[in-house]
Amino acid sequence: MPGLITMDDLTNEEIISLLDNAEKLLPVARGELYLPLLKGRILGNLFFEPSTRTRMSFETAMKRLGGDVVNLGDVKTSSVVKGETLFDTIQMVDGYTDIIAMRHPRQGAAQYACDSAKVPIMNGGDGAGHHPTQTMLDLFTIRQAHGTLEGLNVVLAGDLRFGRTVHSLSHALTRFGCNVTFASPESLRMPEEIIADLRAAGAEVNETTDLIGQISEADVIYMTRIQKERFPDEDEYTKVADSYKLHARDLDDAKAEMIIMHPLPRVEEIHPSVDSTRHARYFEQAFNGVVARMSLMCWLLGVNVPADVMSEGEVI
Repeated sequence: MPGLITMDDLTNEEIISLLDNAEKLLPVARGELYLPLLKGRILGNLFFEPSTRTRMSFETAMKRLGGDVVNLGDVKTSSVVKGETLFDTIQMVDGYTDIIAMRHPRQGAAQYACDSAKVPIMNGGDGAGHHPTQTMLDLFTIRQAHGTLEGLNVVLAGDLRFGRTVHSLSHALTRFGCNVTFASPESLRMPEEIIADLRAAGAEVNETTDLIGQISEADVIYMTRIQKERFPDEDEYTKVADSYKLHARDLDDAKAEMIIMHPLPRVEEIHPSVDSTRHARYFEQAFNGVVARMSLMCWLLGVNVPADVMSEGEVI
């Protein structure tokens, strides 16, 4: 069964089509229009790791489209603690649902689930691996701000070693001809295999430890949290915890249309002073998770988004 495990599961044409459909569905995501395209369908939310935005946006997306949701709930109160395998859990939920969103701490778990299931699997993050549904909402946010995905200067900053969001996003950006700069501490550099893949695909990859020096030429700055939970050694985390802190005063030379993004949650890497600047897009970005995932679920379930959503839906 087709699923979305990495961005390699989508062609560039499919990405653009999904973003176009997401644009159409904005009034539905905002609750201005009721359009039950997925009425009678059930989403299974299987989150083996903590989540706020991803889990809730999947749930909101399905309910806005008239469907329903069943949640795994706290792993500590599930049969996982009794020793149930991932295979058995997937087999069980496969029988209850029409589509599954899954987050798991183990890299590769989403592909394993996809190979085991009859219903489509959407990867909501697999360890330090991939997070393609996040990439779709990120691309939607960038296109909203700049009107295109082509040829932009994008700086990905912070934890590039463990950050699954930037692993998926870097591949997608270079497919659309963006110039990508990786800004990180030496110990949190983008993994060599990802850099090699990008260069093999013809992308120019720039690496630096100097985030502030990249601001004036950037169209997008994508900040990430230093992820304490990914570090096997707390001393190693302490050395890099405060590597980058972006303040409003750092943005004086930024382009007027430059946007700052963050997959959230943030800790101290973006100071609250940035929130009130014209560059801040991270809360809008979080909302876009709903509309992007609505578009994805319709696509994976074979449901067409009407060309004229307003005429098909019911105004609330």
